[in-house]
Amino acid sequence: MAIKIAFCLPSLHLVGGMEKVLSMKASYFADIMGYDVTIILTDGKDKSPFFPLSPKVKIVNLDLNYENIRLYPIYLKLLIYSYKQFLYRKRLTSVLKTITPDITVSMLRREINFITKIKDGSKKIGELQFNKQNYRDFNTKGEQKGIKGFFARLWIKQLIDNLRRVDRFVVLSYEDKEKWTELDNISVIYNPLEKIPENYSDCTSKRVIAAGRFVSQKRFDMLLDSWKIVSEKHPDWTLTVYGSGEKSPYYKQIKKNGIEKSCTLHDAVLDLNDKFTESSIFAFSSRFEGFGMVITEAMSCGLPAVAFACPCGPKDIITNDLDGILVKPQDIKALADKICYLIENEDIRKAMGERARERSKQFTIEILAKEWDTLFRSLLADKTD
Repeated sequence: MAIKIAFCLPSLHLVGGMEKVLSMKASYFADIMGYDVTIILTDGKDKSPFFPLSPKVKIVNLDLNYENIRLYPIYLKLLIYSYKQFLYRKRLTSVLKTITPDITVSMLRREINFITKIKDGSKKIGELQFNKQNYRDFNTKGEQKGIKGFFARLWIKQLIDNLRRVDRFVVLSYEDKEKWTELDNISVIYNPLEKIPENYSDCTSKRVIAAGRFVSQKRFDMLLDSWKIVSEKHPDWTLTVYGSGEKSPYYKQIKKNGIEKSCTLHDAVLDLNDKFTESSIFAFSSRFEGFGMVITEAMSCGLPAVAFACPCGPKDIITNDLDGILVKPQDIKALADKICYLIENEDIRKAMGERARERSKQFTIEILAKEWDTLFRSLLADKTD
């Protein structure tokens, strides 16, 4: 009998990593593994999913519109949020008792506060697409002072209490798992690649590529400062950055650094594989990540990555000096020096690219879906014992 699974997520119309990963996994579970899959949303009722989604996946929208809370004055926000939480618990309880899933997965959004209190018979899993230290960008060590620090400590305590109650808590890296010292119910399952592309780079073009949203987390400002150093040594090489978001400050920095001829910025594209294949090195400058799936995507196209060893993900993905290079986080000169090292050593660059493509095969949906299946079936076996 097919496993029946429900996922809880705010929406699917946004262009985000959570939405992309869930759309991919849900489609694979339904199409290939024969699961009965339902995704339960709270927002975006009349908006279509941004990423491809199997027609076999059912969508239930509870039409709560949390995103509209921002439109209200601050003195009403808490009241309205509390009321929506009341409605969410009531409507979600009704849906779960109607569809009777075997497994309910919370993506650790608003339902994590009450999901284990819903007695619908399903096993409950919490899945985190961020790392602990930077989840909601709170300082989880409690070092912040004042009212913000108080609420940060209160929030993380409440989260940990809720996570103790789920049947399993899934994180994206072994590095992050070590941070959750309060919990003993943790599994690690990496984010998957949909496929390994047939075409890949031969690492001969004089192009470096980076990709991600133009936000402070990605530290493209540091990458552009690194590129100034690289460009002075190798003016015949170019850097191309793809991503959504406000680019004006970065254009100003490009001009200030005098790298207009060698550096270009472009809007995000749905499929980066063609762009990766045209390049020879992937540069990764993030301050933090949940996993850093863009690294595995670049590696699958045969690119060695030069990456800040930020929390969390790069150290789980890259074996330093074998299939890529890790440098000290936020060390601009080290990033530039290692990019130059790969530029100046073509044989090493090509060999790393080949090993990177081979390493990426460990992140395919076929492999990681089996890990999810094993987890689901182990929980259901406990249920029947």
